[in-house]
Amino acid sequence: MEILELKKIANEIRKDIITSVFSAKSGHPGGSLSSADILTYLYFEEMNIDPKNPQKQDRDRFILSKGHVAPVYYSTLANRGFFPKEDLKTLRKIGSYLQGHPDKKHIPGVDMSTGSLGQGISAAVGMALSAKLGNDNYRTYTLLGDGEIQEGQVWEAAMFAGHKKLDNLVVIIDNNGLQIDGNIEEVCSPYPIDEKFKSFNFHVINIDAHNFDEIKMAFDEARAIKDKPTAIIAKSIKGKGISFMENQACWHGSAPNEEQYELAMKELNEVGEKLCQM
Repeated sequence: MEILELKKIANEIRKDIITSVFSAKSGHPGGSLSSADILTYLYFEEMNIDPKNPQKQDRDRFILSKGHVAPVYYSTLANRGFFPKEDLKTLRKIGSYLQGHPDKKHIPGVDMSTGSLGQGISAAVGMALSAKLGNDNYRTYTLLGDGEIQEGQVWEAAMFAGHKKLDNLVVIIDNNGLQIDGNIEEVCSPYPIDEKFKSFNFHVINIDAHNFDEIKMAFDEARAIKDKPTAIIAKSIKGKGISFMENQACWHGSAPNEEQYELAMKELNEVGEKLCQM
């Protein structure tokens, strides 16, 4: 798929993130917006998946370890055709299958229920190991937040993955620099993230999370690596795409009011119009 088309899809996903969170009057827009480009590339270019057969045996697996950014996950799945886009407006509502965190029992395309931070990577490591033991060809991808990697369980999983040489595993860190309590360096600095993963026998790639050329390069490189898992440190902007949300920790878990929603959609619609003229 051409880069321009991926940019258009990512912009639509951002619009759906804002619409669903506004409709719910709650949710996590900041980290959803920062990881929209990564998920767009994964689901529309990188992974072997089939929306018509979500449980096919040889599908690639994806684990959203930072499960609170479900809005970007649901928006990506809906745009990819796993379920109707109109259902996104039921986010977090009573009776909806689109809960505040992903639920594998009810949502097509979800491989692991997540929400407790730090646990998703352990599940992803288990899936990657299972593929090795069963001589299966599927690959496993997991997305973590940079605040999330303050959890000790993350490093236990990384140590195991490196020891087992799980080259079918790709760990992506959404490095937007902010968590619910503020700047990650001030809360509990995880830096240097790349050197930490290297010490656990990971192949490490640093990229701009909003540059599709760099995203493509990283995933292509990861496929070529043997005997090591890969960690992609994706430097991102929290709230990416909406001027008043960018680099603001307050938008970690806040929903826009009506005025803010209209302004956000205006900005995203303008981006979409410019992309259509390119």
